[in-house]
Amino acid sequence: MWIRTFKGESLVKRDKETNLSIPLEQRRTSAWDMFATWVGANANNGTWYIGGVLAACGFALAIKVLLFSSVLSYIFLSLVGFIGYKTGVSTMGISRASFGIRGSYLPSLVNFTQFIGWTAVNTFIAATSVSYLLHDLWGWPLYGHAGGARGMFIGIVVMSILHIISIASGSRSVQLIERVGIVLVFIFVIWESIVVFQTVSLQQISAWQVPAGLKMNSGVAVDTVAAFNLAWVTAGADFTRFTAKKSSATAMPFLGALLGVLWFAFIGLIATISIAIATGAYDPNNSDPSTIASKLGLGLLALVVIILTSMTANAVNLMAAGSALSNIFPRLSLKASLWIVAALATLVTFVPMILGSFLTAFIVFLDYIGMVLGPIISVIIVDFYCRSQRQYQVAELTIRGGKYWYHFGVNWFAILAWACGAALFFLLRQLTFLSTTIGATFIDMVFSGVIYYGLMKLWERRRKQKNAD
Repeated sequence: MWIRTFKGESLVKRDKETNLSIPLEQRRTSAWDMFATWVGANANNGTWYIGGVLAACGFALAIKVLLFSSVLSYIFLSLVGFIGYKTGVSTMGISRASFGIRGSYLPSLVNFTQFIGWTAVNTFIAATSVSYLLHDLWGWPLYGHAGGARGMFIGIVVMSILHIISIASGSRSVQLIERVGIVLVFIFVIWESIVVFQTVSLQQISAWQVPAGLKMNSGVAVDTVAAFNLAWVTAGADFTRFTAKKSSATAMPFLGALLGVLWFAFIGLIATISIAIATGAYDPNNSDPSTIASKLGLGLLALVVIILTSMTANAVNLMAAGSALSNIFPRLSLKASLWIVAALATLVTFVPMILGSFLTAFIVFLDYIGMVLGPIISVIIVDFYCRSQRQYQVAELTIRGGKYWYHFGVNWFAILAWACGAALFFLLRQLTFLSTTIGATFIDMVFSGVIYYGLMKLWERRRKQKNAD
C-alpha cells in the first residue's frame, strides 16, 4: 500500500533543489493505486482496536459515530490531497506557506511525535500477540496475570528488533512485507468475520447493551474516531503529490480511507461485542486483536498475521518519523534518525505497562492527536483555500527572505492560532453538551481556522496602512 511512496523517494531527494515539488509529467500514481493505498492505510491493528473501543457505545451508536466522524475527517484528507496535487509538494512542505519555512518545524515535530506514538501502539498490540504465542507454546502467563509482564517485555523487544530489521533491509524488503501483509490481512478479516457470525447473529450483536458504567458518550466517541482519522490527513499530500489527476487526489483518498476504516473498525466492533455476548462479560481493555483472536479460537496463525501487520505499518511509521526528525535537524542523516526514532518508539511502547492499562494510554494518545493536529490542519486548509485562493508560489517555499519567510522564518500568527486551538480543544472537552453530542474536535477546528483567518486579515490590513503611510 506504500509502494508509490518508495518509488517516489528518488524524486523527493532530487526535487529538494527544485522547491520540493514533483513535476506533473513525473507523476505516475494511478487512481487505483491511490484508492488501494488508502484502503491499505486503515488495514492495520489500530483500526481493529478502534472498532473494539467503540463497542462501549453499543452497536447502533458506534456505527453512526464511525460514519459521521470518518466522513468529516476524510473530507479534510481530500482537501489536503488537492493541495498536494496542485503544488506537487508534501504536507510538511505545504505547511511552510502558512507557518513559515522555519515555523513548519512545529507541524514536523507533531508528525514526528504522532508517528512515534502509532509505532508504539502497533508494537504493543503485536507484543500482546507474541505473549499469547509464548503462552500457547510454552505456557507462559498472559499479560495481566501474575508473571505476565515477562511475556510482554519479550514481545516488545522482539517486535522492536523486527521493526529495525524491516527498516535496515531497505525499501525493497518493505515493499515485499507490505504486499504479503495486505493479502494476509484481508484473508484474516474475512476469516474472523465468518467465525464471529458462526458464534452470534447480527441481530444479537445489534441488541447487545453496554453494561452500566462502561458506556462511552457519543461526543467522546466522535473525538476518538476523529483523532484516529485525522492522523492520516497530515500525510495526505505526501501521496497525492504523485498523482496527475484531480480526482485521484481527492475522491480516491476519501473513498479508500473511508472504506478501509469502516470495514476494519466494523470487524473489531462486532468481534468485541460477540466476545461479550459469548462470555457474558465485557471488558473494554480486551478489545485488542490478539485477545479477540485468542478468544475466538483462531489459533497461532492469526497471531502471526497480527504480528506481520504490525511490521507493515511500523516500517512506514518509523520512516515517516525519521524523515520528520531529519527535516527538523537537517544535519542529522536519515539513517541516524531512524535509529533514534526506533529507540524512542521502543521506550514509548513500555508506557502502557507503567500506566497499567493500554486502553488508558491509547485514549490519552488520541486526545493528544486531536488537540494538536486539528488546529494544524485548519491553518493549512484556511491558508490555501481562503487566503491564497488555491494558489501557492511553490518556488518561494525554500527561499530565505521570500514570501513565506514571514518574521525570521516563522509566521507567529499561525503559531498563535494553533496554540489557541489546542487550548480551546481542552476547554471544549469539559462541556457536557459536546461530550454527549458531536464532540469537541470539529468545533475546535472551525474556531482555529477562524482565529487564523482573522489574525492574518488584521495583519494584512495593518501592513497596507503602513505601506500607504
